Amino acid sequence: MANDLDERTKQYGREIFARLDRQGPVLFTRAWLEDKLMGLGMHDPALKVQLFRFVDTLPYLKQPAEVSRHLREYLNEAKDELPWWVRWGTRLIPNRGVLGQGLAFASQRGAEQMARKFIAGSNVGEAVEAVRAMRDRRLAFTIDLLGEATITEVEADHVQKQYLDLLTGLTREVNAWPEEPTIDRDDRGPIPRVNVSVKLSALFSQFDPIDPEGTSRAVCRRLRPILSLAKQTGAFVNFDMEQHSFKDVTLKIFRDILTEPEFRDWPSVGIAIQAYLKDTEADLHALLDWAKNVRKTPVWIRLVKGAYWDYETVIAAQNHWPVPVFTKKWESDANFEKLTEFLLANVDWLIPAFGSHNIRSISHAMAVAEKLGVPPRRYEFQMLYGMADAIKESIQSLGQRVRIYTPYGQLLPGMAYLVRRLLENSSNDSFLRQGFSEGLSEEVLLTNPAANRRVLPAESPNTPTTSMIATHSPAHTESPAPAPTSAPAAFINEPLTDFSVEANRVAMKAALDQVRAEFGRTYPIVIDNKPLPVTKTLDRENPSRKSELLGKVAMANVDQAKLAVKSCLTAFDAWRDTSVETRAKLLRDVAEQFRKRRFELSAWIVFETGKPWRESDADVAEAIDFCEYYAVEMLKLGATQHRDVPGEDNRYFYEPRGVSVVIAPWNFPLAILAGMATAAIVSGNTVILKPAEQSGIIGAKLMECLQAAGVPPGVANFLPGDGEEIGPTLVQHPDVALIAFTGSLKVALLINEQASKTPGGQNFVKKVIAEMGGKNAVIVDSDADLDEAVKGVVDSAFGFGGQKCSAGSRAIVLDGIYDQFLNRLVEATKSLAVKAADDPGCSLGPVIDAEARDRILKFIEAGKKEAKLAHQTDLGALMEQGHFIPPTIFANVPENAGIAQEEIFGPVLSVIRAKDLDDALRIANGTRYALTGGCYSRSPSHLEKVKRKFRVGNLYINRKCTGALVDRQPFGGFKLSGIGSKAGGPDYLLQFVLPRTITENQMRRGFAPETGTGE
Repeated sequence: MANDLDERTKQYGREIFARLDRQGPVLFTRAWLEDKLMGLGMHDPALKVQLFRFVDTLPYLKQPAEVSRHLREYLNEAKDELPWWVRWGTRLIPNRGVLGQGLAFASQRGAEQMARKFIAGSNVGEAVEAVRAMRDRRLAFTIDLLGEATITEVEADHVQKQYLDLLTGLTREVNAWPEEPTIDRDDRGPIPRVNVSVKLSALFSQFDPIDPEGTSRAVCRRLRPILSLAKQTGAFVNFDMEQHSFKDVTLKIFRDILTEPEFRDWPSVGIAIQAYLKDTEADLHALLDWAKNVRKTPVWIRLVKGAYWDYETVIAAQNHWPVPVFTKKWESDANFEKLTEFLLANVDWLIPAFGSHNIRSISHAMAVAEKLGVPPRRYEFQMLYGMADAIKESIQSLGQRVRIYTPYGQLLPGMAYLVRRLLENSSNDSFLRQGFSEGLSEEVLLTNPAANRRVLPAESPNTPTTSMIATHSPAHTESPAPAPTSAPAAFINEPLTDFSVEANRVAMKAALDQVRAEFGRTYPIVIDNKPLPVTKTLDRENPSRKSELLGKVAMANVDQAKLAVKSCLTAFDAWRDTSVETRAKLLRDVAEQFRKRRFELSAWIVFETGKPWRESDADVAEAIDFCEYYAVEMLKLGATQHRDVPGEDNRYFYEPRGVSVVIAPWNFPLAILAGMATAAIVSGNTVILKPAEQSGIIGAKLMECLQAAGVPPGVANFLPGDGEEIGPTLVQHPDVALIAFTGSLKVALLINEQASKTPGGQNFVKKVIAEMGGKNAVIVDSDADLDEAVKGVVDSAFGFGGQKCSAGSRAIVLDGIYDQFLNRLVEATKSLAVKAADDPGCSLGPVIDAEARDRILKFIEAGKKEAKLAHQTDLGALMEQGHFIPPTIFANVPENAGIAQEEIFGPVLSVIRAKDLDDALRIANGTRYALTGGCYSRSPSHLEKVKRKFRVGNLYINRKCTGALVDRQPFGGFKLSGIGSKAGGPDYLLQFVLPRTITENQMRRGFAPETGTGE
């Protein structure tokens, strides 16, 4: 039977091919020129990428000189791979004058014309005319609204209004037209003429799968009027599907709202389902069960291959997550056919619309429908506006209903859609390219995709793998076993938790409940792995709810500080002489403890420091990374280096410095404390862990993990206390060899000064490693992608309330884009959800304590005298519930104002105007810090200049300036931002050791032992 179906599929395919009009466009027409340009891009990938980048940038370029410069720069980026005539042509591109203006006009006009090939107008009127033209050709339509990314609630409201206006305008016009039975009826009667596709993420600026309940409520609030109007006017609404991380929440919203009484029995609704996702089959089974047994009304399913393959694979690779899509095109094609059979077998409940230009896929659907006795008008085919018109007409001639996915909207927001369509047309795997440009035979194009492999991959989409399900840890890759010391294992960053996975959200909520049950405990000082009697404590409160007591942490006195030093000194010799392999194994065991307790530790970070879920999880992941990375690095560093010659041995090696004191901040309460401590431990030092007073409980949890991993007595001692009381004792103690500190500039300089002294009995100079903060700037160029720039600046400035050393507290914006950027920035900030950190919908939580709150409020009051207050969120009663500070934006800030020079460490952003890029760089470099910086630009020459002249330790291009990863982005700066090397980098451990050389003469009375050939 399978062979019969395949043969019938090929028969349909041959018939479709036979009916195709293969006549190309007329010579020298616009269509001919477009095809030639597309063909050039297909056969020259380097040129394709640069041209598409140029097209993407065009709408932001306002002057002819800018257009000329960008075109030249993009072509020069790939000059070594371009044809000679293109390289020659780039030298002739004019900057100014009549020729420059002509080039700019031609470029923008050409891009606009190309966009119109795929976009059906810029307003409702033009969309109606496009729809009229399609109906004249007996083609149905579904209208999609193009737009900028929704990053503000004002924009979400505007999108809702656009959909309502679209439905009103379309239904008024289209429903008055004469009926066209071939597209206005199916086998059972009339179907809606007006068909609209809705992108749910456009209806809520904070659309986030980490909070499916909150996201569903917010989206449904704007979606209900759209669906109500569609139902009243007889229109159809289809829910678009976006990236994989949005899939489950999109399905939830679809089910939630369509189970409501108003819409429960409404059949004119559907949802897109992507065949390239591995778990789509399970989703369809769940939708079938819901439609039959819960809603009891059928829904439409638009089955597509999927349009985000590159995005999904890149995101998975960056995060070390499982790849959610099939990685081979034939797998997606085969799954499409498998799902086609499922839909047609259940057509009474899931009515299919097959979205494809692939003649094999289309023919297979027709063959399956015929086999199952499904009437041709019961289902339909959908294709994209402006693509493969010949295929549309061929299928239509076979009596099939064809609906055109028709986007409309302004050119600027629509450019991303245009580029995606161009990439799709020119992809190596594109059916249209293979069939029409490369001329593959019909038989090859109609080959059964499953012939590439008899069975699809064995994994079941219903069975979560260890990388998808959460128990104690959501680790997405297996932890590598310790490698032989001769070849240390390659380091891989610990994956962040994917909170779009339901199991991970459930695990986090359970951990929060577990930790709540532990509130009120007392955490003692630990020396020699033994708790000391508690005599004095500090209450730790929840900054989100200041009336909530988390626990009590013991506070050390000077005598206990001296006792901790003595313990470390006693343990030092034995630990120094412990093998590097044993020390590295200890770190790996600590990392394993972190993994086992990952959600618990994240929950403690949420409660004690007010970090939202993702930020807290990233803190634990970074702590794991430090353990694993420093273990690998120490195995490399611990290998003795030989520089032998005949008759002489020369050994170069490292040994630890001695007793180390680690003084950590509260803002990365686990990661930084663990990072500095494990660096000291693995390099053979003994260490005193002095956490910040504000994060003492998390410090105690780190000590628990060290003990569970088997740290020997005295190698690590836990010493919480008041820094002003015990800090000087630790820093000035003659037996302390090294101080690793992260915190304020003032304290760091004081430590450095005190540590430089050599009192009697101290015969060495203490080593000081210090990270001291920054006043970080993000430059926004005039050609920046505003969707990305606004979101990146908001994340950089207000993530964790701006309480990161790397936080972007200055936005330096070029004059040409300043007002537009500021307006969207303010609206995006207004849209942030300021909540208690344990709420999964929290965008921004509290600051750490009352002292920090008062200090930040003083900066804000000073800022009101120095600059214009552009925005300050009204938090109402939340200000009394916890230590909350309203997100605050100052505009027109003088570059030398206090708020533009001093580290505020709170949710306060200064927006500074710059004349040009050189001015922006001068301002950016004009502070005493040099920690992090960022730049949003699409000019290759500007980015090169920024890389050369923006003088910071960590520079981020076209992304937020926070979130450095161990090994991938070692973290640290210079000027008054730091003393020493970057944390999480290849030279960090060198600061914790002393180098030694031993030379031994092997000559004995004229002879020497054999040394081989000197290998």
